[in-house]
Amino acid sequence: MALLDCRGLACPQPVMRCRDRLAEGATALEILVDNDAARENVARFLRGRGFEVTWLAEDGGLWRLAARADRPGDAAPSVKPAPEAAAAEHETRTLVLITTETLGRGDEELGGKLMGNFLATLPEMGARLWRLALLNGGVKLAARPGPALDALKNMAQNNVSVLVCGACLAHYGLLEAKAVGETSNMLDIVTSLDLADKIIRP
Repeated sequence: MALLDCRGLACPQPVMRCRDRLAEGATALEILVDNDAARENVARFLRGRGFEVTWLAEDGGLWRLAARADRPGDAAPSVKPAPEAAAAEHETRTLVLITTETLGRGDEELGGKLMGNFLATLPEMGARLWRLALLNGGVKLAARPGPALDALKNMAQNNVSVLVCGACLAHYGLLEAKAVGETSNMLDIVTSLDLADKIIRP
């Protein structure tokens, strides 16, 4: 079993190290990480590639993850484009990149209301709306109650992927408070930006 010591590494380095070992043919890994965001991201990445993952909390905030391939060689990508409808042409994949909890500058209360309205209106894009990526202050929208959270939940329930930056959640102390979306990492977000046909940044 290959041992990866990822203590002290910032997102997305732990995931990238796992990816590199899998590319070398590893079917069993033991990974050491020292924060909850890295634990969630590494576990999700490996499970998405057909691995069984368990973890054990150790002293000093350390996590030890053990991963073993369920079906060696049957790897699934962690970030996948939306499936195309049968017998239909490729639809535009639009990604919305949100980096703050308010929309526009000036009055914060107004900005919060505008963001809630913006998110509630996004479904009008129809099937073109593919994915939302929440970074920095934008992750607060996935954790606090209100119209914005309701709108995000509605989109997630209607097959819109919502990626929420794990390092950002950890920075704001919101890992446990996240109420919608997948805890993600910068590798997933950069890959999503590359896969998207169109990117909107409000």
